[in-house]
Amino acid sequence: MIAAPTAATGAEMNPTDMIVSPEDLVLVTGAAGFVGSRVVASLLGLGLRNLRCVVRPRNDRSRLEAVLRGKSAVARAEVVEGNLLSREYCETVARDAALVYHLAAGAGTKSFADAYRNSVVTTRNLLDAVLQHNPPKRFVNVSSFAVYSNQNQPRRGVLDEACPMEPFPTRRGEAYCYAKVKQDELVMAYGRDRGLPYVLVRPGVVYGPGKHSITGRVGIDTFGLFLHLGGGNPIPFTYVDNCAEAIALAGLKRGVDGEVFNVVDDQLPSSRRFLTLYKRNVRSFRYVYVPHVISYGLCWLWEAYARRSAGQLPPAFNRSRWVAYWKKTRYTNDKAKNMLGWMPRVAMAEGLRRYFESCRERGPRA
Repeated sequence: MIAAPTAATGAEMNPTDMIVSPEDLVLVTGAAGFVGSRVVASLLGLGLRNLRCVVRPRNDRSRLEAVLRGKSAVARAEVVEGNLLSREYCETVARDAALVYHLAAGAGTKSFADAYRNSVVTTRNLLDAVLQHNPPKRFVNVSSFAVYSNQNQPRRGVLDEACPMEPFPTRRGEAYCYAKVKQDELVMAYGRDRGLPYVLVRPGVVYGPGKHSITGRVGIDTFGLFLHLGGGNPIPFTYVDNCAEAIALAGLKRGVDGEVFNVVDDQLPSSRRFLTLYKRNVRSFRYVYVPHVISYGLCWLWEAYARRSAGQLPPAFNRSRWVAYWKKTRYTNDKAKNMLGWMPRVAMAEGLRRYFESCRERGPRA
């Protein structure tokens, strides 16, 4: 077997197991992002030599530039600036692509309309463009754990790829959840109705140097005091390099069309354990632990008042969100390990060490 170490993780893959050759054109959207730049690194490390990296105008490209620096002698990486809301632009960047990794998404917006435009409309434009000429060998849509509902899962049940998506995503009050559900539904519809070969990859909480906030699965500081809501729940963390490698393998591995892969690491810490480590390694701050029964009741009251106020108080805290973030749930990465041959090569202890060191350097806020 010819082993090709990635720039970040040392992944190995037999070239005969890949659905594309090293010279085939691979398109990566969102290539300048936190995860996208690492996906580019993983693809280069696996021997892919013809990449087209799509970036938005005015995006910070420092991560991508660091990955590509010094690679021009062994690979051709074209960086193309533009907006996927333009159908003409999509047709230009998608031309001749044998494999597509779609990571661009409308994250960070609270507007449902903006999230829909930047996640769903852009995805539709890209799908139409890649199918216009020669369909790609695979379209990898990078989704999120945000799409899942574990409403009907038993307490401490396992959230895996068989769990249903959120049936009423607007009820959670999160534009990102709504947009990602609609995006996944769109990709699956193109696979069903137009024969698009696709794979869905759903990472958990992606962390690592460069991200400095505490995930909402641990708690919230909306009220000026950090409320610890996660308790003993495990956090579905995946270190950014581990996540990127799983995404890369999901696009390359033969025989996985139509599959969904969840990406979480091993040895997941509980919310309580993570908070203890964060305070010990980054900075100390005051917080109040809210037991699950109380936090659920508060979400119910907030939701009820929001409904009675006819929307004057947004339903930011509601039972759907509580179930998704703070219900006692376990996670598995068995499918990615068994079907992709993926392993989280950066261990949890090492990943957290790197993350905490980065947080100390940046002076994060809780």
